[in-house]
Amino acid sequence: MQRTLRRSEVESLTGLSRSSIYERVAAGTFPKPINLGGSAVGWLERELEAWLKARIEERDGLGKTKRRRRAA
Repeated sequence: MQRTLRRSEVESLTGLSRSSIYERVAAGTFPKPINLGGSAVGWLERELEAWLKARIEERDGLGKTKRRRRAA
């Protein structure tokens, strides 16, 4: 079974504030929450792990094609 994280856990895991999380969700750059009933929402742990992995790859330049330097 996949673990579902509540907002406070998502904030701790990502270091993002509540408003930053929802701004990124609206922009399509952060995983969307799932409705747990009533006003409760949660995020799938595997989606957050994938998002964090992509940020690390972006930081390390693994998600982009590296440019070759031209000989002078």
